[in-house]
Amino acid sequence: MTAITILDGGTGRELKRIGAPFRQPEWSALALIEAPHFVSQVHARYVAAGADVITTNSYALVPFHIGVERHAREAGKLAGLAGRLARAVADGAGRPVRVAGSLPPVCGSYRADLFDAGEARPLVQVLVEALRPSVDLWLGETLSAIAEAYLLREVIGQDGKPLWLSFTLSDDGTHTDVPRLRSGETVTAAVEAAHALGAAAVLFNCSQPEVMAEAVAAAATVRSARQSDLKIGVYANAFPPMRKDATANETVTEIRADLDPSGYLAFASAWVAHGASIIGGCCGIGPEHIAALRQAL
Repeated sequence: MTAITILDGGTGRELKRIGAPFRQPEWSALALIEAPHFVSQVHARYVAAGADVITTNSYALVPFHIGVERHAREAGKLAGLAGRLARAVADGAGRPVRVAGSLPPVCGSYRADLFDAGEARPLVQVLVEALRPSVDLWLGETLSAIAEAYLLREVIGQDGKPLWLSFTLSDDGTHTDVPRLRSGETVTAAVEAAHALGAAAVLFNCSQPEVMAEAVAAAATVRSARQSDLKIGVYANAFPPMRKDATANETVTEIRADLDPSGYLAFASAWVAHGASIIGGCCGIGPEHIAALRQAL
């Protein structure tokens, strides 16, 4: 039986739940700026729940969350702090826990149409340089387009740290023929790109749980055809479907009531059956969900 790697869950909503400073547009970055001890607490809660990998709180360290001026002044410093906080919790876990360096879609979440490689490159470089001393692996998160993955590999280079590429899927019912990214590109093409880029894992995140199993199956088909050892993972969100014109910093999205730990576990069990071996949670999925995954998978 394939061993399952358990990721952490969402950071922003957990910060909000434990009373950390939290608002839009800063989102999860606000606690890092004003009260970083809350960030450590969230990491520790996920480790206690059984996570094998915790993710740096660097997702919101982009201009559209913290502002252009603050980003220019402080993004590198804040990303370095995010890395050190996660590293300290992982090193104090008393068991092997890895740190994933979160590399977000720096031009806009869910919006492939906003991606510009020239604009994105220096923003990614700031994060990579600041996080590199603290992380065990790189996690490109919520990628809406294949071009974002190519840029991440270009900036990171070949530094010996595994690269995990996680794509967000079309989940609004627009694309019903085959699983697709929010760009409209197929999951098959994205997995082929991950293989070509030498990624260690391809994942799907920040989309409805209902669309994940088909994406995992498509990824497993490519893996088999390529005779690859590419790992497949999922960490879904608990949001309703996102609008095509959504912006990540406009509101605090409601959480679905049906995705309690047992409900989420039912989805996760199906992902594992289809070939996933890395399972965690994204926005709205908390330590109680991770504990249920750890116990059952």
